[in-house]
Amino acid sequence: MVRSATFFIAVFAMAAAGSALPAVAAMSYPTNAVAEYVYACMKANGENRTNLDRCSCSIDVIESIIPYERYEAAATFRQMGLVAGENGALFRESAPAKAAIADLKRAQAEADIRCF
Repeated sequence: MVRSATFFIAVFAMAAAGSALPAVAAMSYPTNAVAEYVYACMKANGENRTNLDRCSCSIDVIESIIPYERYEAAATFRQMGLVAGENGALFRESAPAKAAIADLKRAQAEADIRCF
């Protein structure tokens, strides 16, 4: 009887400890995309611990608002839109490019409000 009570207590303690651990959310953005965003953000805002926290917060907010596929499309349109002339016009002036970039700008504006 003592042995079964000890076993029950041990199982209960392990279950309680397991349920007390915080749930880890699955990240939907690849690590390199997060690191690239944080690096660029810190280059723009200052390279210190405070901005590391703010920039990390910013990409977390963006991640919670738009899926990675949409983020990737917007970042690609934005980067390719820097190409001069007619070659870059498609990436600057097309409806899908404008919509994707607008979504990213809205997410970044929300991130700025929450994190900076």
